[in-house]
Amino acid sequence: MEFRILGPVGLWVDNTELGTIGFFLLIATVITVSIWQLAATRRAKVVLAREGEYRTIADKGVLVHEAIERQLAELGGRLAEMHSRLHALERVLKEVD
Repeated sequence: MEFRILGPVGLWVDNTELGTIGFFLLIATVITVSIWQLAATRRAKVVLAREGEYRTIADKGVLVHEAIERQLAELGGRLAEMHSRLHALERVLKEVD
């Protein structure tokens, strides 16, 4: 027993044609979803790689900042020492006058 139905454009379509159309629509949907998921996975990998690069840059920035802090502390100590020496020199010069 063969059923025929009226198709979307007014043509009669039998069950075999409907099955074939349905099968191709299913395959097209699976391919579309697979491509979409592969693209989403690739985008996620790119985002992770970019975040890793940002983390590397931030870590380098922290190391540079710590090095600058150490240098500033050293320079502050030197400046304090120079200030005390200058103060002692001024005292000696006032005594000589």
